[in-house]
Amino acid sequence: MTPARRAVVIGGGPAGLMAAETLAAAGIAVDVYDAMSNCGRKFLIAGKGGLNLTHAEAFPSFVARYGSRAERWQPMLEAFGADHLRDWARGLGIETFVGSSQRVFPSDLKAAPLLRAWLRRLREAGVHFHLRHRWTGWDETGALRFDAPDGPVNVTSDATVLALGGGSWRRLGSDGRWTATLAARGIDIAALQPSNCGFESGWTAIMRERSAGQPIKPVAARLAPAQGGDGVFHQGEFIFTSVGVEGSLIYALSAPLRDAINRHGHAELELDLLPGTPLDKLTAKLSLPRGKQSMAKHLHRCGLDGVKAAVLRECAPEDAFDDPTRLALAIKQLTVRLTRTRPIDEAISTAGGVRFEAVDTRLMLQALPGVFCAGEMLDWEAPTGGYLLTACFASGRAAGLGAAEWLAALPSA
Repeated sequence: MTPARRAVVIGGGPAGLMAAETLAAAGIAVDVYDAMSNCGRKFLIAGKGGLNLTHAEAFPSFVARYGSRAERWQPMLEAFGADHLRDWARGLGIETFVGSSQRVFPSDLKAAPLLRAWLRRLREAGVHFHLRHRWTGWDETGALRFDAPDGPVNVTSDATVLALGGGSWRRLGSDGRWTATLAARGIDIAALQPSNCGFESGWTAIMRERSAGQPIKPVAARLAPAQGGDGVFHQGEFIFTSVGVEGSLIYALSAPLRDAINRHGHAELELDLLPGTPLDKLTAKLSLPRGKQSMAKHLHRCGLDGVKAAVLRECAPEDAFDDPTRLALAIKQLTVRLTRTRPIDEAISTAGGVRFEAVDTRLMLQALPGVFCAGEMLDWEAPTGGYLLTACFASGRAAGLGAAEWLAALPSA
């Protein structure tokens, strides 16, 4: 009797668990190893403010969110995209709804019930979990090596799916240590970089004291066209921190801002502080005589005060306040100089990792047959809004299917 094929999945986040589920459904014995004391730690933390599972926008726009890697993501997302993910959650007893921003959430906005139901179903399918097992590479025979609570452990498998995450949120298990392990095996790795992250600007003491922690909204922002920006302002909101800026609008622009810093040593973030007011109307308002009114009251009359007035004072040329035309232009196109990203460990996600050129269409490493990669280990990035999680689920499924196909083609022992 031929023994059952065994697969090992390393990493108990969404990508790894989806790979395990896919393999188990194919009749393959699956063992999941994770360095933490329980699975899905980052998934649970991400769901604290309401678990944003996916996004309900039209598929062409959805795929475009993956930028230069959209072509590689399209077939995986066609096979398991937003609608599939909602159906999958429903199969676990979790209903979802579409919010006003087209983001999709569980009805109770919680991650824990979904994760509990999922883990229960995986165990019922025969998946075995090995926690507090940190993967350290392969031994000379090709066995997987783990540091476990009772000492080193070597494990053999017929196929391996690596779903070890990126490099952000180290305390939750995504520490990026695997990059050196794979690079030593000749795998082409793009350096990990922060994505969906904050930036530093070097505020004056006055700006830090008055504005740190304050939100600015509504506001529009873009990377300066002179630095390669597409010229389009994106409206939203963000927060001023003691050292710079962070928040949803900044996260949406983080990739071009980071890349500009890499190219030029700094990024020029351009703000439209009054996106609802046309330049000509603003110029006309600012040109009205202000008599004995202070500049602060004059700006307030134009709809500019609080944190918006503070950042205008911080970043606009001093002599612009003497010229209504120049001041109006500064309000509509204020340049904030960003000097660097915040540390990678603070980022929501990371760019970089195993280049897609290093894997085949099944997500198998071309240099290591039988070893597959999924999730944030791969070199891609996407904005927040459900795109990150959807891709992790979709790639986990693709890697699981690839590993099952690989195992089916192996000669009988």
